[in-house]
Amino acid sequence: MQKNKALILTHNPAPRASRRRRAAILLAGFSLFGMVAAFGTAPESATATVQRSLVVEPLAVAPLQLPADQAHVFWHEDRLARGDTLAALLGRLGVDPAVAARLVRENGGDKPFRMLRPGMTVHALTADHGDLLSLRFMAGQDTVLGFERAPDGFTTIEEPADFSRSVHVKSGEIRSSLFATADEISLPDGVAVQLADIFGGDIDFHRDLRKGDRFTVIYETLHHQGRPLRSGRILAAEFVNDGRALRAIWFGEDEGSGSYYAPDGKSLRKAFLRSPLEFSRVTSGFKMRFHPLLKQWRAHKGVDYGAPTGTRVRATGDAVVESAGWINGYGKAVTLRHGGGITTLYAHLSKFGEGIRKGVRVNQGDVIGYVGATGWATGPHLHYEFRVGNQHRNPLTIVFPSADPVPPARMQAFRAATQPLVAQLDQLQSAAVALLE
Repeated sequence: MQKNKALILTHNPAPRASRRRRAAILLAGFSLFGMVAAFGTAPESATATVQRSLVVEPLAVAPLQLPADQAHVFWHEDRLARGDTLAALLGRLGVDPAVAARLVRENGGDKPFRMLRPGMTVHALTADHGDLLSLRFMAGQDTVLGFERAPDGFTTIEEPADFSRSVHVKSGEIRSSLFATADEISLPDGVAVQLADIFGGDIDFHRDLRKGDRFTVIYETLHHQGRPLRSGRILAAEFVNDGRALRAIWFGEDEGSGSYYAPDGKSLRKAFLRSPLEFSRVTSGFKMRFHPLLKQWRAHKGVDYGAPTGTRVRATGDAVVESAGWINGYGKAVTLRHGGGITTLYAHLSKFGEGIRKGVRVNQGDVIGYVGATGWATGPHLHYEFRVGNQHRNPLTIVFPSADPVPPARMQAFRAATQPLVAQLDQLQSAAVALLE
């Protein structure tokens, strides 16, 4: 075989000038890629045998020189176990027992220790002989609590957590429900809820989902000290529902505020959410029905959503609380007054949301109560009414206006910020189409 290759390489009836020209073209082609490769052929030559041997040589490593007055420091990490004592935890973190006893004695009742719960990861910085320099742990989603060594003892720490972010992409196809698909592709529940909120004004996730619907989502994961902590904000998403493709891109003025827009700058936020529950099912619509308790036919002037007791109930629009209390057959109920003569009612609640009382202002999506079975209810569910000028309207079919689009003065900044995400959605869509073909 080697001999045949040599004959093919050496036998060339073309003129010598032509061969030189092809060689020059070949070399120029390789140069375009920033490298030059040399090829040689030695037909029918024997391969030299290379003798190999292992040589071990000790290398002298200079010892690490530290200043005489500089102590060694060590990072320790452990979790508070159920049934743990503070002394046991501090001992596992390498803290000298005398220092640990002093910390607990002088600061045991302070906020950091009061907020410490089983399962929390605690970090300690110690010096030689177990002298504690710093103790820190995450409390809640965004706050770091702990203690810092001071000349006369320890001072408490309460500071915002320093997060790093990574971006992830997931795609899925609906077979039964959004959450079932999210589980199949390991999409965090928090991202699935955001996805339903973003497109909730255009898609009723209780009634409109179809088998074969598809979605792609680009989202952040927040990390603290190198560990994934929780899912963050959706940056861009596409949802194809019954053949209709919807896209959403996050655009914010700063770290905390912003909204979702279509690629052309139209806002995806509607004046009202389609449903006050994130996920549920409609058990009774806006129609005549036979009342299960009164045993007679009556107009049902709202929508009933079946859901477990304790399910969060959200304000469907920005509003002021008109009433929060017991209303006859409605049981525990909240009435919200929106602009334009619109009011909404949420009935049969088990309890009210924190701080919900008459005159309080709430924003769209705020939790105003929890599903229950108070009043004339045969089981846990939410009764929801939508009234315009004191006339009941069907919240499942009424057309809600959109919020304001991106202002013309901000369109250039919007396009610059969102174009990379739009391009990424285009690439992902092309890849999905290619797989289907």
